[in-house]
Amino acid sequence: MFEDRRDAGRRLAARLLHLRGQQPIVLALPRGGVPVGREIAQILHCPLEVVLVRKLAAPWQPQLAAGAVVGGAVVETVLNEDVIKAHRIDPGYIARASARAQAEIERRRLFYLGEKPPVRLDGRTAIVVDDGVVTGASIRAALKSVHRGGPARIVVAAPVAPREAVTLLEQDADEVIIDTVAEDMGAIGFFYRDFHQLDDEEVIDLLDDMVA
Repeated sequence: MFEDRRDAGRRLAARLLHLRGQQPIVLALPRGGVPVGREIAQILHCPLEVVLVRKLAAPWQPQLAAGAVVGGAVVETVLNEDVIKAHRIDPGYIARASARAQAEIERRRLFYLGEKPPVRLDGRTAIVVDDGVVTGASIRAALKSVHRGGPARIVVAAPVAPREAVTLLEQDADEVIIDTVAEDMGAIGFFYRDFHQLDDEEVIDLLDDMVA
């Protein structure tokens, strides 16, 4: 059980100290991944950036990801085919949800980053961070974008994830660091005492604090 996202970040950072000499850069998934990533970046003394990903929630079950959309120079969609088949999700629903997700990603890009140029990843160790993983769709979408940046290594770090998601992530990353591998996952919030919903202003404050 984590006290909050910052506690989770500190616990993860203790398992990432071996990356200090590898030019690490933390890439957090907003909103929940940012306070986790901030703690890691502070302890590793490295930059904190964001990867803009939007989950495609399954109808009638918003905590379940039918896929995810990632922004960047090329907008990409990663679908969770097992969820789509199991819930018989219509392709039209996926198309509409993807369009809404792309619009929200663009809004967040302007709000969080403004005209800031994309961060360069070539030759660095990219640490992709979220506050937890359920299906892995969101973080796998983020990894597609990160791979295009040409980092020397990609590490995924999250406080909690189910074993099957860890297996999937190991196919896309050089290293996967999970504090708690859950046999019975449920919702991510079950693993936190404080799992409040972050707003955009809190994310901006955390990012600005790192710059300062």
